[in-house]
Amino acid sequence: MQERGTVAALTTARPRRLLLTTGVVVAVVAIDQTTKSVVESDLHHPVHLVGPLGLALGYNSGSAFSLFTGAPLVLAAVSLVLVGVLVWLAWRARSAAMAVAVGLVLGGALGNLSDRAFRGHHGDVVDFITLTHWPTFNVADACITVGVVLLVVLYWREPAPREPGDPPGGPGAP
Repeated sequence: MQERGTVAALTTARPRRLLLTTGVVVAVVAIDQTTKSVVESDLHHPVHLVGPLGLALGYNSGSAFSLFTGAPLVLAAVSLVLVGVLVWLAWRARSAAMAVAVGLVLGGALGNLSDRAFRGHHGDVVDFITLTHWPTFNVADACITVGVVLLVVLYWREPAPREPGDPPGGPGAP
């Protein structure tokens, strides 16, 4: 029989981080879907806001930056797999910042997946935010981008979790 050592006590940290992730996901999806509905019903002509920022209704059958255009079913399947990976990451989030970052990406993915499944545009996603020399995007796309950047920074800055039996300096330390 193999000994497993001590088991960490169940704390309230994980449920709090999951609740935080869930809150961010709900907020992102709600804001994304609300803005898309308003834009579809009220934005009939492009509008210049300020500087390079404007609004113009468009539909995107591809992924971010119009990659993989014309393959909405493939993109939906890939999105579902990514949602599963993001749920796993949310479960393993080691900090509130990590929970927020995962929530941003997961909320954006679910917002765009909702468009593909329920909006009735043959799997196209509603895009409406325009910037000079940048592809048109939406709130979900912005949240995905910000969330991915945060995840990269957090994974780069956070030390790897210590395994039981590792020396105090980390794996491989003398």
